[in-house]
Amino acid sequence: MPTPSLFDLDGRVACVTGASSGLGRAAAAMLAAAGAKVVGVARRQDALHEWRHETHGETAALAADLGDRAGLDRIAQSVTVLFGPPDILINAAGINMRQAADAVTPDGWDLTLHLNLTVPFFLAQAFAGAMKDKGWGRIVNFASLQSRRAFPGGIAYGASKGGIEQLTRAMAEAWSPHGINANALAPGFFPTELTGPVFSDPDLADRNARQTCIGRNGELSDLEGPLLFLCSKASDYVTGQVLFVDGGFTAK
Repeated sequence: MPTPSLFDLDGRVACVTGASSGLGRAAAAMLAAAGAKVVGVARRQDALHEWRHETHGETAALAADLGDRAGLDRIAQSVTVLFGPPDILINAAGINMRQAADAVTPDGWDLTLHLNLTVPFFLAQAFAGAMKDKGWGRIVNFASLQSRRAFPGGIAYGASKGGIEQLTRAMAEAWSPHGINANALAPGFFPTELTGPVFSDPDLADRNARQTCIGRNGELSDLEGPLLFLCSKASDYVTGQVLFVDGGFTAK
């Protein structure tokens, strides 16, 4: 029978990118409530301050631009200074420019691939050494319905999220022998800033809800259990997997 210690994060240090809003903010709040010391990373200092004010637990905020490729090592070092090297990395930051294939620009493509695919790898690489030394680590990437399905206006975003699915498997192959488990969550439709255009259209939101097996769109609390599982001892023998938290959207 499962015991509370399977899901206990006391003594763990977590780094969550995209912690200022949406799924990243929800993830950061949940990990803090579960006992982890959480460093939230995002561009907006004011939003990070609001997150810390509303969150129960030990937290710290790092306002940083993940779009600055040259600054990633500095960001990783700054995270480590706050509570020590992270045991858990949640790569929740991302961008979806929703450009049609014929309208995609080189700059838009590069920014999307950088934030959604490059940043998760190089942050994980920066923290993997300390996780190896401890013999324990958890990396959770954010995949998407578009990791496997093509949506209108999603060619760059879909390419990045398809890459996340394979990146997650490759991370597991490289680092799981050292005690570092790498998995990904693939959310369905949840109300966030990123999905604002979807939920601003009631007919579209309703159509997406009817596409699920459960019959509704996601609520942020629906991610708490799956994420806690992937970040805790409960998932000791789970790595290289993509868990779709989509109400059965991809099952139909």
